[in-house]
Amino acid sequence: MSQASASKPFIEVLSGRRQTVPPLWMMRQAGRYLPEYRELRARAGSFLELCFTPDHAAEVTLQPIRRFGFDAAIIFSDILVMPYALGRSVRFEAGEGPRLDPLATPEQVATLAARADFAKLEPVYEALRRVRRELAPDVALIGFCGAPWTVATYMVAGQGTSDQAPARLFAYRHPQAFGRIIDVLVENSIEYLVGQLRAGADCLQVFDTWAGVLPPREFARWSIEPARRIVAGVRRQVPNARIIGFPRGAAGMLPDYVEQTGVDAVSIDWAADPAMVRERVQPRVAVQGNLDPLALIAGGAALDRAVDDVLENFGKGRLIFNLGHGIQPETPIAHVEQMVKRVRAHRG
Repeated sequence: MSQASASKPFIEVLSGRRQTVPPLWMMRQAGRYLPEYRELRARAGSFLELCFTPDHAAEVTLQPIRRFGFDAAIIFSDILVMPYALGRSVRFEAGEGPRLDPLATPEQVATLAARADFAKLEPVYEALRRVRRELAPDVALIGFCGAPWTVATYMVAGQGTSDQAPARLFAYRHPQAFGRIIDVLVENSIEYLVGQLRAGADCLQVFDTWAGVLPPREFARWSIEPARRIVAGVRRQVPNARIIGFPRGAAGMLPDYVEQTGVDAVSIDWAADPAMVRERVQPRVAVQGNLDPLALIAGGAALDRAVDDVLENFGKGRLIFNLGHGIQPETPIAHVEQMVKRVRAHRG
């Protein structure tokens, strides 16, 4: 890391140095709960237009930093830009979420391009460069990608489902074809993430939102192993790259994920067992999380208790304060301010 990044509290935690006041940011912190985001989103037209217009993406990335003074900004983009760069049709339909042309048979998987068109992702790199120039020296910039398992679940089904059953069935029935999707995503995600670091990101997060639907054997094969390959592949080119993994819903499989992937930190959801995380995870890596987004909506005394629980559970070790998943659109801004004030007042 550069000397500049070494002075950022967020990067300090990832580098092994606990902070008295935990650094703080929120997943989906640039989003629909902010009126300034809604205004720009309306002007931009489509969601992909918002992602792929560097001025817009940079502005959206910076909005929550200006408003709340978070310790990290995460570049505004989406995990499904990778299928888009691989030549798949990707559409975001209002009220229905993403839609892709499904890879529902081994024959359709055979049509998948081996290498992404990285020119399509250049706007993401340009947005990173613009944000890097605007951020204060002590604020970290996070790049990210979707984990291969999670991205593949959307590519197989063509959309999200309640439990991603189409991809799970496909992986059982056609493991070789499903493995090809994973291999393509691993190799291209490595290149994408390295490009983000070179464009100005201080660290990276790999979002495995659907890891928790996998039983242990499949979790090891489709979540842990691809993440391990990505971490190793990025570090072959950027040896000191700092990487956060987020295997949402991993529960008791978190220790194996941490030990085998080589991540510097793991993001945990609100249902993770605190004692297990303290005893078997936090001694190895930094922990990021894990406030329930619904507590943030509730506000008041319930929010104070929930914030205090996170600080009490994990504040004696290396902690990055965050939510257990993304902030919800209906969250009141005043509740975010309440959370920030309470975390900042903590002296662990």
